[in-house]
Amino acid sequence: MPAEDGDRLPTPMELALSAQRKTFDRLADATHRAAVLHDRLAEAGSVRVGATPSRVVYRENKLELHHYESLTDDQHDVPILVVYALINRPYILDLQPDRSVVRRLLEAGHDVYLIVWNEPSQLDTALGLEDYVDRYLDNCVDVVRERAGRESINLLGYCMGGTMAAIYAALHPAKVNALGLLATGLYFDDTGGVLELWGDEAYYDPDTLVETFGNVPGEFLEAGFDLMDPVANTLTKYVHLYDRLENEDFVANFARMELWLSEGVDVAGAVYAEFVEAIYQENRLAENELSVGGEHVDVTNIDMPVLQIVGAYDHLVPPAASKPFNDVIPADATTIEYPSGHVGLAMSTRAHRDLWPEVAEWFLDQRERPALADVIGEGVERALGVDVETDVTVGNVGEVEIGVATEADELARAVVDNDARAIEAFLEDALGVQLGVEVGSAGIAVTVDTEDGVTTTVVETVGEAIRAEIEEAVEDLAVATTYDLEDVEGIGPTYAERLRVAGIETVPTLVVTDVEGIADAIDASDTLARKLRDRARRLIGAVDMD
Repeated sequence: MPAEDGDRLPTPMELALSAQRKTFDRLADATHRAAVLHDRLAEAGSVRVGATPSRVVYRENKLELHHYESLTDDQHDVPILVVYALINRPYILDLQPDRSVVRRLLEAGHDVYLIVWNEPSQLDTALGLEDYVDRYLDNCVDVVRERAGRESINLLGYCMGGTMAAIYAALHPAKVNALGLLATGLYFDDTGGVLELWGDEAYYDPDTLVETFGNVPGEFLEAGFDLMDPVANTLTKYVHLYDRLENEDFVANFARMELWLSEGVDVAGAVYAEFVEAIYQENRLAENELSVGGEHVDVTNIDMPVLQIVGAYDHLVPPAASKPFNDVIPADATTIEYPSGHVGLAMSTRAHRDLWPEVAEWFLDQRERPALADVIGEGVERALGVDVETDVTVGNVGEVEIGVATEADELARAVVDNDARAIEAFLEDALGVQLGVEVGSAGIAVTVDTEDGVTTTVVETVGEAIRAEIEEAVEDLAVATTYDLEDVEGIGPTYAERLRVAGIETVPTLVVTDVEGIADAIDASDTLARKLRDRARRLIGAVDMD
């Protein structure tokens, strides 16, 4: 049966002409790509990395401590110190504006510092964990603490830098407010993937390498990383590049990554050997058996908030080399396992869209408490039995998101200015109550006035910085109360007048004034002053939050 015209088989001549046309097309495409390649190589040679403005605020030996310029009008009061690894350059955390961990934190209102270790010389071969953690890192932490006026700061460590940050937190827990660990090797008990396998003491002695070279060459480390996936790292990625030469953004991104991969740095011999032997081979950190400079690195001291950020597809530091560490520390750790690899956690487009806003918000939630909204919200919760949720908003230090709910329903939610008047107005409108806040030397009183009566919550454990912030914010607010000073048993006209002269004009003010201040005001003993304050607290039904 003859074929229809639409089903006709091509003739040999047509096949030859078609093949020739495809050949011409491939040649034309190759010629075009060759021309494009010349332009793209020129562009790739001029890419910028690490462009977020910063200045060096401290130097010691080779290291530089960088402080980044703010991107918001105000910044949160607890700064973040980023502890980078000793391998490669840190600009992978600031690769380009839309893929910059540093910028994501700055955009959220954080005050950001970063340690740039730079390359050690042969004079630095003997530098070990004691030098890097208990000297260099400790000095940088102290500089940041002093500049910020804080007793403790936040740490965010990446890879090897995260391991050092965890060691530091165990040695100096009072200086660490919150600890973030990004793709960090912490637990090596047949869980560490390729690195643990290659570093197994049955096959590898790091001391031999150190005795040969002094410092471990960056080229040696780079070759090892390439061999983790040799086809992808030495062939496939260049095929992808050729196929996407027309895409200027792709080529620029590729060039930035290649620049970072090619700029490896040497690692001081002693610290490299300590890492491999003590942490990879013997798992001493997770076993709580590590010592640095003769001092036990007691991981049970890591009781501050901890965030682990791990890559589900991280072959360098798999999740199993990070997450079990949460079980050996007392901290209530949070883990984010994101579908990415080791480097992708820091620079992939998806990570910057989904992951880093969440990390920035986690650090906001670890700010020193109680803050203004927390104090007022706790008072309302205690008085009315509702749930008041307060969260500083990402990107605007001057705002706070407040939600009010019962067990059955959410009553109200809004983003308001983070000042007493705005918070008070929102809660009063949402709940139909009158609120008052009074600040004294012994704490803060929150008074809630409803149709059923007045309830006062007293917060005593408030730091000086928070107390000053709240005092400034609420100095003009009236306190709702139905009691006069003379309603307190033992306070007559004379004591009442003396208290008013001293600035203690209301019962809520009395209950948050320290005993010495009351005694000085009425010219009486501390014992009597304490009795009067206790009676005032019982009179107004003050509930102690502490």
